[in-house]
Parts: sequence; C-alpha cells; structure tokens
Amino acid sequence: MHSHVVVAVDGPAGSGKSSVSRASAIALGFDYQDTGAAYRAFALHALQTAVDLDDADAIVGALPSFRYAIEIDPHRASSVTVDGVDVTDEIRTPRVTGAVSHVAKVPEVRRYMVDLFRRVIASTDKAGIVTEGRDITTVVAPDAQVRILLTASEEARMARRSAEVTGQSAEETARQLSTRDRLDSKVVDFMTAAPGVSTVDSTHLDFDQTVQAVVELVQTSTPTS
Repeated sequence: MHSHVVVAVDGPAGSGKSSVSRASAIALGFDYQDTGAAYRAFALHALQTAVDLDDADAIVGALPSFRYAIEIDPHRASSVTVDGVDVTDEIRTPRVTGAVSHVAKVPEVRRYMVDLFRRVIASTDKAGIVTEGRDITTVVAPDAQVRILLTASEEARMARRSAEVTGQSAEETARQLSTRDRLDSKVVDFMTAAPGVSTVDSTHLDFDQTVQAVVELVQTSTPTS
C-alpha cells in the first residue's frame, strides 16, 4: 500500500474520466495522472518513427526509444513531452486518436505502461493522486484505497467526445469512439465494475455534479484525507 491516497478511476472513452478526475484532484488537493495521454504519446511516437501500426513486433520495438514525461500537477493541464518536445496538443489530434487503439491492444505495450503508471503514482509528494484510464482499477492500481468506474450511456459519451475533439465531424467522432470501444473491449472489460469498485454513472449528471460525486466518494472512503 502507498503512504498517500490513491484514487483509481476507470471507464470507457467519453465518460468524462479525464476532466472529472482532474477537477476532483484539484478539489481534493491531490496530483493527477492521465494515463491515456501516455498511450496517445506513444501512438504519436510510433507515427513519427514510421512504425507499421499493423505490426505488433514493430510497435514493441519502438518502446525503448519512447522518452515520455507528464506533468501531474492538475493545475498545469497534464502537459506532455516526448523526447523533450511538448506534444500536449498534438496527441489530441484525429490522426493520433485513430492510431491509439493499434498500440494499446498490444500486450507488451500495456505491460510497459502499467510499470510507467505505477512509477508516476509513487512519485507524488502530495496527500494523494487521482489516476484515470482503462484497467486502472483492476491492473494498474488494484490496491488503491478508492476505485471508481465512471460510466455514461453511449449517446452521452459520443456527445462529450465530439465536444472535445477538434477538426472532425460528429459522425466521424462517433465512429471512432465505437471502434475504440470495440477494440479495447477485446483487451479489458471497461464497462463492468470489478469487486470493490464503486460505480458513478454520469449519464444524467452535469460536470459539477459528477465531480462532487467523486469527491464525496473519496472523502467518505478515506476519512483522514
């Protein structure tokens, strides 16, 4: 167990994991880790090094040259660098979004990322850290003091993701989200809460209400926080 509080937030794309987790971390005075940013950054790295995204061995071969860093202070918007270059905005482009599932489905990549995420969790010097992404509650931080599955209906998730992603139509955003769900579901069950994981369904909650639900859950689960 960590000496600080670890809050693990899982859930499908478009459920609000990133924005809700960041705001919750600010409210709690915790650090914040967006694990999806690492997968996006690695997808960008693979694209920049002309890796064949249909070749799992080639993807794994790109891991040793992947130099990744992320800012975990939630007030600094999770700025991401690869090889010392700020790629915070670039990893959110449609080009990278379309490549993420190709790298994320490779088991060796997922094992590499699990080790990376655990090192970041251990690095915080605050009272706690909120870490969000796929399979966080079951694989990355199964011993977290608070584990949350943040869900929402497919319609709600598509609407939210469409508002987040720039440079493409709502139809293309919906298609990519559905494809991402289908591919990721082959690797991890991100829609069913594992034993001991609390579910927060944000379908009918606005942003502030969802953040409040998460913060209250953390506070009641960790009275000393």
